[in-house]
Amino acid sequence: MVITKDMPIGQVVQKYPKTVEVFLRHGLMCFGCAIAQYENVEQGAIAHGIDVEALMKDLNTVVPEPEAAGSE
Repeated sequence: MVITKDMPIGQVVQKYPKTVEVFLRHGLMCFGCAIAQYENVEQGAIAHGIDVEALMKDLNTVVPEPEAAGSE
């Protein structure tokens, strides 16, 4: 899992732009507001009545897994 519940929403969107579509699909549209820089994914989901586990699963689906160390 690359994205975790405790990551700030703004950081997730900045680092992984493809997650914007996932946030929108789940009804979390506050990724552009100032609070998104401080509010983490779990807090935002709970505040908007969104299933945290389903959101996390979908967010991590659009993010490539990091390569394992030493897999050359």
